[in-house]
Amino acid sequence: MSIFDKVRAKAEELLGRAEQVYGESHGDAAATTAGESHVIEAEAEEEELEREDRRRDDDGLAGAR
Repeated sequence: MSIFDKVRAKAEELLGRAEQVYGESHGDAAATTAGESHVIEAEAEEEELEREDRRRDDDGLAGAR
């Protein structure tokens, strides 16, 4: 995972949150729902990227913590 993947996931999460807030403030249920789905998808992608990083960092030589 590169830093650009992390930045892209965070930007998508923030964009989704902005869309969600816009929908809530204007009474637009479709925008609210779309914003929530963008936030959830971006959070899931970010977690997946973090898991990949942890797997890649484990060389098997470190002791148990």
